[in-house]
Order: sequence, then C-alpha cells, then structure tokens
Amino acid sequence: NLGQVFRDAVFVNTPRKTVTARNVAQKSYLELLRRHELVFAVGPAGTGKTYLAVAMALSMLQQHRVKRIVLTRPAVEAGERLGFLPGDLAEKVNPYLRPLYDALHDMMPQPKVASMLETGSIEVAPLAFMRGRTLNDAFIILDEAQNTTQEQMKMFLTRMGFGSRMAVTGDTTQIDLPAQPGGLRPRSGLIHALDILHNVSGLAIHHFSKADVVRHPLVGAIVSAYDHAEKDGASG
Repeated sequence: NLGQVFRDAVFVNTPRKTVTARNVAQKSYLELLRRHELVFAVGPAGTGKTYLAVAMALSMLQQHRVKRIVLTRPAVEAGERLGFLPGDLAEKVNPYLRPLYDALHDMMPQPKVASMLETGSIEVAPLAFMRGRTLNDAFIILDEAQNTTQEQMKMFLTRMGFGSRMAVTGDTTQIDLPAQPGGLRPRSGLIHALDILHNVSGLAIHHFSKADVVRHPLVGAIVSAYDHAEKDGASG
C-alpha cells in the first residue's frame, strides 16, 4: 500500500532537513530503528542503510533520547593503499570516514557539525578506537560492517551500554578483508554475526535488495550488471 507508506510516520527530522522513506523497504527499516536497540541492515550500495541510520541518530539526539552519536567503520582499503599518506593518525584514517562526514553534512550545517565534533556530542572514529570502551546513552553506527573480522564484530557489539542503540550496516557482496598468510581470507564478521544472532530476541535484521536502490537510476543498473556478470562467471 504505497499510500500508507507516506501517510504513516516515516519522517525523520534532522537539523537541516526532513528525511523520509522512499520505498516500503526503507519504511520498514525506519520502524525497526525506532523499535529495536540493535538493528542489522544488509544490502547493496544506494539503499539508504547508513544515511537513514545517521538521520535516526540525529533525530534521537535532538529528542534527548540519546546523549551522543558514535559513527565508526573498519579502516580497510578497497584495493588502495593509504598507509603511506603523510600526516598524523587522524589524517591517515580520515579518508576511510569521509562517507560518514558526508551524511552528517547533508543533514546539518557544517559549523554545527564541527561544533558537535569538538564537544564530543558526535564522534567519528575507526573501529579500532572502540576497543575497551562501554558506550552508554549513545546511538552507535557501524558502517561497512562486512569488512570486520569475527573478533572485531564481537568487540563492537559488546560495547553497547545502558540506554544505547546500535545500527550495523553492510553489503556482504563487497568484502575487502585482506588475505591472510597462505592466501585465505578471514570470514566476514558481519556474515558470522548474521548466522549466529538471528534467533536472539531484542535485535532486528533487515535485508535490502537491489530493487530498493534509491540513488541515481544508473546505480541500480550497475549493481544488476555486476550481479549478472558474477553469476555468469560462476556458472562458466
């Protein structure tokens, strides 16, 4: 019922704009983010997994339902080598975190983002920085979760504290984990978590498909073309 999609409360208010679900899959995802303390969102690029999670986090921060937002992702290169870039640690990892900043700047004026980053209301950090912490009263988003190892995923999920919410987003078809000695690739922490946690009460798992892509129409066509090529290669 497409009419109901837009009649229901699918609007998320952020400081700069009102974000709304563009399809039924996004509507279901927003409802899960509202109802559950831990939500896994899995699907191809362009389905709004991370963008909607950031919007929900900003909305809950405005409503004082959480006290801060923590955005993180594993620092795994997608075929490039950034280790030789000049600068300190923060400058080296900043390229990995750029998509999270882009989502923030789309929903909030840049001076406001800078101010909240300075005061700690918003934190953007590589996943390695989460070790040993317990995060209370926070909305925590793990982006590109398919590039975590099983150990990293367990470490991240056990950071959840009282009054906190977590969103874990990833695309299981775009795993960039480096091969170990001997040529074996470690199993993705996201795939492992989906296998062992699907019966745990209190969390939700939402699957997007390529039909749910809401970027430029060419993005959906490109995703489909790559899927077909991979299937043809596997069958050949």
